[in-house]
Order: sequence, then C-alpha cells, then structure tokens
Amino acid sequence: MADYGHDLKFGTFITPLNASPKEVVALAQESEAAGLDLVTFQDHPYQSAFLDTWTLLSYVAAVTERVHLSGNVVNLPLRPPAVLGKAAASLDLLSGGRFELGMGAGGFWDAIEAMGGRRLSPGQAVDALSEAIDIIRGIWDAGNRARFRVDGTYYKVDGVKRGPAPAHDIGIWLGAYKPKMLRLVGTKADGWLPSLMNMQSLEQIKESNATIDEAAIAAGRKPTDVRRLLNIGGRFTATPSDRLLSGPPEQWAEQLATLTLQFGFSTYILMANDDPATIRTFGEQVAPAVRELVSRERAK
Repeated sequence: MADYGHDLKFGTFITPLNASPKEVVALAQESEAAGLDLVTFQDHPYQSAFLDTWTLLSYVAAVTERVHLSGNVVNLPLRPPAVLGKAAASLDLLSGGRFELGMGAGGFWDAIEAMGGRRLSPGQAVDALSEAIDIIRGIWDAGNRARFRVDGTYYKVDGVKRGPAPAHDIGIWLGAYKPKMLRLVGTKADGWLPSLMNMQSLEQIKESNATIDEAAIAAGRKPTDVRRLLNIGGRFTATPSDRLLSGPPEQWAEQLATLTLQFGFSTYILMANDDPATIRTFGEQVAPAVRELVSRERAK
C-alpha cells in the first residue's frame, strides 16, 4: 500500500479545441458546481484554435469562487520564468490562493521555434526547467533581501526585484516520464503530473515513483513532499467492462481507489471531452466513492 500523505483531490482537464470560449468557461463553472477541486487547461500558445491559457486562467479565476486552477502544463519555453513567477503569484493573490503551477519542459519544438522560442534537446530542456524553477521560487521569496542572481546556461537573472509573494504555497507540478525529468521532480517539484495514457504499464508507474523517491531523499527531502497527480481519460457506460476506466461510476471508483492504494496517487484530473454530464458524474458520484473506498481500506 502506497500512501504519500496527501488528501484526495479531483479535477478536470478541459481541452478547448471543440468548444467556444463561452462553453470553455461554462465547463470550468460546471466543474466547480459538481464539487471538483481543480480545473486545468492545456497550454499550447502556437495552437491557433486555443485561447491563450494565461488569459483563460485569469478569466476563469474571476468567474469561479472555490476551485483551484492550473495549466496542464504551462509551456515554459514560451514563458520567461521571471515573468511567469510574477504572473503566477499575481493570479494566486487575485484568486485568493487558488492557483497551482503545472509546468512542462517543452515539446513540439518546430512550433515553439516558429513562435520565437529556442529549440532545445530533451536533456537541455530539463536543465532549463531546473533553472526556471529556481528563478520562479526566487521571485516568490519576497521577504529575502539578498541580491537575487541565477547564472544559468539557459536563464539568467541578476538583481531582479523579488515579489510579490503568492497568497499560498503554490505547488509546482511537473509532467514527467523519463529518468532525468523524474529526478528533477524528486529534487525540486511539489508534484508529479503524468497522463495515464502515456504510461506504458503499471510497472512504469512503480518504477517512476521509485525514481522520484530516491531523488527526493538524495536532495534531503521526503518522498511525501511530492504529490502524485494523474491525468486520466475514459468513458462512463451502463455496464461493466474489463477495460480501465470504461464502465459505470462504481467501477471507476474501485479502479481509482486501487491506483491510490497501490501507487499513492492523490489527485485525479479527468479529460472529460468537454462534456458537462461526464464532469457531473465524475464530481458527484466517482469522487466521493473513491474517498470512501480509500478511507475504509486505510482504516483497516
């Protein structure tokens, strides 16, 4: 049984490709009404059919009251880290402490380069992300009067003014699959945010957890410092099936409870195909059932 000590959270991963701007906002509000904890959005600035994610996050924060918000994941190569840190703290303050920072090292390099970003190799992109985390945390450390300087290979700041401090301890969650990125999660991040459909097997999840845990310990941290989040997809049906996350809500709940107990996941973010009914079922039926099953099993 794996338990990293985090309370269970549930959210949505809204992909606004097939929805109008008003429908995208309505889906976020539907997520809040369904009792979910988190609303996230893709961040692909080079995708002409998408709204700018940061503008969307800000707008949704203004028309919701309780849900936390995050990019899933923010495209670092097109968002300078010092500016990103200030923007994140500002949105957290304006929303009353409801912003989290999901980030990625980058992909789709042709599109990034076409938009003015710098092409990096996979290894370089992880190193750049590591430097960016140091800069972002330094921006948030508003009470520190020491000169703020990061002399990185990919990002440099020297004497930049810190602040503002965010309203709460913003979680930095990284989408990661390969060993170097997983080690960065354990060393510097607050959360691991993969997508289930990109994991080749349950054994890969176990091995990834071990890599994160080892890196955390080597960095003087605890494995429990890293929340385990998971993007999931599937469909609700009237009858059970042998497939993962394809069946009635009670089957979903049993399967997610198993993932929680075996691998320590504590946040599930549903790719809901922009469907309000799916969002309601997930929030009103699946989430409370998973909490009940996990609580009952851990009380034994």
